[in-house]
Amino acid sequence: MPRFATLLLDLDGTLVDAFTTIHRSYVHTLPQLGFPAPTMAQVRRAVGGGLENAMRHFVPEPLVAEAVRRHVAYTDSILLEDVTLLPGALDLLRAQQAAGVTLAVFTNKRGDHARSICAHLGVTPFLRGVFGARDTAWLKPQPEFAAHVLAQLGARAESTLLVGDSPFDVQGAHNGGFPCWCVTTGTHDAAQLAAAQADAVFPDLIALGNAL
Repeated sequence: MPRFATLLLDLDGTLVDAFTTIHRSYVHTLPQLGFPAPTMAQVRRAVGGGLENAMRHFVPEPLVAEAVRRHVAYTDSILLEDVTLLPGALDLLRAQQAAGVTLAVFTNKRGDHARSICAHLGVTPFLRGVFGARDTAWLKPQPEFAAHVLAQLGARAESTLLVGDSPFDVQGAHNGGFPCWCVTTGTHDAAQLAAAQADAVFPDLIALGNAL
């Protein structure tokens, strides 16, 4: 029997590397509003809690909505140009599907963008669903978002695992009543993830898949 019946996977920094795309969109957007283009490191530190929350790291509140609008419009035009699967992602999905595990993406990325990326990279057939921002009124770490996803999948918290790369993932999983295993391929390092009380931390999906 598999260790977990349901595996929820964060997208950016966990299943895929979309940071080039994300960084390009900030570099495009912020100078238009009179702000300096951020470095990749600044963008990595900002993302994870949804686009509006990330944008607040760069612009004052009255400009957030306009910055997000411009960011999304540009992202739409380059969404699939640079995104790639992270090492071990495909093997993990194949192995867990073969073991009978229910797989789904659980992300704060916009749901429409997340579904386009999953289709483009060929992982949609492994997934029972892709749940993202604007699909509901909630984001990670709100417990209602986790409860909604479990209900849609017919899953139980006690047999679910979230795989993520940020404290938002850890808190979102714990608020939903299930553990979170993290990888350091995204926004936070091992010490930060341990401090956020991740249930386990791995260098990548290859090591995490071996542990599963």
